[in-house]
Amino acid sequence: MKKILFVIVVLLLAAGGFIFWLFQRAAGGVPILVYHRVNDTDKNPTTLTVADFEAQMKFLADNGYHVISPDDLLDAWESGKNLPSNPIILTFDDGHEDIYKNVFPILQKYNMRATIFIVTDHIGMKDYLSWDFVRALQAGGFMDFESHSMSYKDLTTLKGDKLWNEIYGSKQAIEWALKKPAKFIAYPDGKYSLDAEDTSKEVGFRAGFIEDYGLAENDDDNYILTRIPVMGSNAHTLLRFQLRLKGSPIFAPLHRFKNDIAEGNPEIADLIFIP
Repeated sequence: MKKILFVIVVLLLAAGGFIFWLFQRAAGGVPILVYHRVNDTDKNPTTLTVADFEAQMKFLADNGYHVISPDDLLDAWESGKNLPSNPIILTFDDGHEDIYKNVFPILQKYNMRATIFIVTDHIGMKDYLSWDFVRALQAGGFMDFESHSMSYKDLTTLKGDKLWNEIYGSKQAIEWALKKPAKFIAYPDGKYSLDAEDTSKEVGFRAGFIEDYGLAENDDDNYILTRIPVMGSNAHTLLRFQLRLKGSPIFAPLHRFKNDIAEGNPEIADLIFIP
């Protein structure tokens, strides 16, 4: 019995030490959140209700988080200057019209800003923002619009001119429509390749973004900066949000491990809890 207790204690200490090491390793990392849709109509994992989204923004405001921009982050990394306490970046993918209807008023209420990654060929289509709305929101100061590619193709399947046109075409469209530099790209569906990274750099983007549950850190490759996906349409949405935000150093490697074993051991993968 004593041996069993000893083994349990050793395992608990080892687990505690490993968790402590994970958090220490991530010290100084910055959470970049990625949202997709905010409305009270759609019921799917990527959509938050308006009330849930506001609760999350209130949580950030009440707990001393300071929303910064991707430019702020990279400027601080390059200059060595300190970021504000509890820095965080808010991003949205796709450019749906609920950005204007539901997200903008809440950002304005809490004096927060966000980067919106748009699929430029989708602008003006049903359920998406129009260029007029994009221009108005850009001018309002609470949102900056950047690239989510030209037509949302899987960049890992493209080569040569097709890859260049998908990436550079979106940059050109944004710069023509908004009369401002397009500096950032979020790869469609978080999928990227070395060619996509290199092309993003060649056309003049300052950084590229994926989704991987982890924190963005100063020694990361600027063209694969990770973002924490925020999910909706489930129970305890605010609690799950807090767990992903606070527990990113744990959940990021867990998520990678879960994905690694999912194909060969789906039953085991299903047991791994990701909020």
